[in-house]
Amino acid sequence: MAALRRGLGAALVAVRVRVRVRVREGSWNAVNATLISPDAYSESAPSPSSVTYAVANPVLIDNSVDSATTEIKIAPTLLQPRVVVYDGVCHLCHSGVKWVIEADKDKKIKFCCLQSRAADPYLRISGLQREHVLRRFLFVEGPGSYHQGSAAVLRVLSYLPQPYSVLSALMIFPAPLRDAVYDYVAKRRYEWFGKDDDCLVLKEKELLDRFIDREELMQRTCSHRES
Repeated sequence: MAALRRGLGAALVAVRVRVRVRVREGSWNAVNATLISPDAYSESAPSPSSVTYAVANPVLIDNSVDSATTEIKIAPTLLQPRVVVYDGVCHLCHSGVKWVIEADKDKKIKFCCLQSRAADPYLRISGLQREHVLRRFLFVEGPGSYHQGSAAVLRVLSYLPQPYSVLSALMIFPAPLRDAVYDYVAKRRYEWFGKDDDCLVLKEKELLDRFIDREELMQRTCSHRES
């Protein structure tokens, strides 16, 4: 019996050591984790409301091995490319989105209302706040590639079929000149065209299949009805 107890004790110590080594290795290997990697984009990715989160490369906030409250930041692994994040309550912006949807027969461009939580990961990877996008809408073209203002307009046009894509050649004009025109209209858009209380796309639900935040918008509508 004494020999059996000694054997069990030795095995338990070995398991504890092995677990501690694995935890330390996990914390060391997690140092280089980033918000998003170039291969994180997917053509068929789900909307951020149903985005998959992985713990393959976690960042351990508390490196204490014996801590029972270790927090883990988890980075989104799937974000969609060519997403327009725009002011969803602006009538002018909504009209522009409708025009792009009608022209974009190949459905290359997707949309997201700035007022949705689904816009958060796209704002984070672009290093922008919501007030920045209220001034100039955001086009997230891909990993490490995003545009605002007149540049965003022209990059969106470049994905449309001809003759619309030809308009992207206006990029040859200096950015300060292009953005001056954009900003002049953007600052007066509510006064000239009006605004709504919620994302205008909810009034034209046939457009929702092009929106990555459609599930969130529909849930919000249901909540309003119930209340």
